Amino acid sequence: MVDPNQPCPCGAGRTYGECCQPYHARDRWPESPELLMRSRYSAFSAGEVSFLVDSLDSSKRTEADERELGEWARNSDWLGLEILETHGGGPTESDGTVEFEARYRVKESGEEVRHRELASFKKRDGVWYFLDGKVRGGEPIQNEAPKVGRNDPCPCGSGRKFKKCCA
Repeated sequence: MVDPNQPCPCGAGRTYGECCQPYHARDRWPESPELLMRSRYSAFSAGEVSFLVDSLDSSKRTEADERELGEWARNSDWLGLEILETHGGGPTESDGTVEFEARYRVKESGEEVRHRELASFKKRDGVWYFLDGKVRGGEPIQNEAPKVGRNDPCPCGSGRKFKKCCA
């Protein structure tokens, strides 16, 4: 459970009581895909598993395993959320996406995980719901050095072919 006077886990810069707790208590509902994404992240941190299920689009609720979501929430230390990009989700729109990176540590192993995802949201009857997410990789790795072919001279300066030297 998160203390209402502590900073909100979503990173919006307000206390949990001012930020995501009212959503979890169903006192109000997030007005945009970004706010719904932030409140879902905070729900993992606060152990508000029923909110995670309730905020799913109705077409996806049968796929949700509340027990599994609860285990993931309890067995992780939630370290931070960064919203990378948002598209759509305006007052007159019915679709939106949020690309984010959530960081957490698996309690059992101590492994720190950076989960990057492009999440899709749908508005139904004026209410935003999480539809699905696609896991994204990090930035592609690019070699700074030029590519050396097998039959090119070895870049170490030996005078031999690369395949016979450092390959």
